[in-house]
Amino acid sequence: MPLAPMELEDVAGAFAYIRAWQAGDIDTAGAVADDMGPELHRLLLDVAARVFIPVTAVDDCDGEPCAHSFLAAALGRLLLELLCHGVCLANAPGAADAIVRFTENILTEDHGGVADVLRQLEAAGMKQAMEAHRTTA
Repeated sequence: MPLAPMELEDVAGAFAYIRAWQAGDIDTAGAVADDMGPELHRLLLDVAARVFIPVTAVDDCDGEPCAHSFLAAALGRLLLELLCHGVCLANAPGAADAIVRFTENILTEDHGGVADVLRQLEAAGMKQAMEAHRTTA
């Protein structure tokens, strides 16, 4: 389903902020953010959707859906979900949330199996650590 077009002033404002941020021009980015107010976050998510969805929804299997195309689409949705919820990956809660969401969206068929998959991942990590410890001891 195609995304609805953004308003011209919304596109201009969102990209003014993005360009200023990318250039490290914090003063301009701050001024744009002040001018746009709380709406800026929603607009940035709208821009992100337009960037991530087309890129991650590409299929590479002669026009037929395949495992890679589904994985790419799921990763795109996960990235948007993280952005929507304001997850900061630079701290422990944000990193944990990203792992849970990745498990939920990529590693499980249904959201009910997340705890089981996390336990399996923990067990695999423990086994790996124990094997590594045995070889160095």
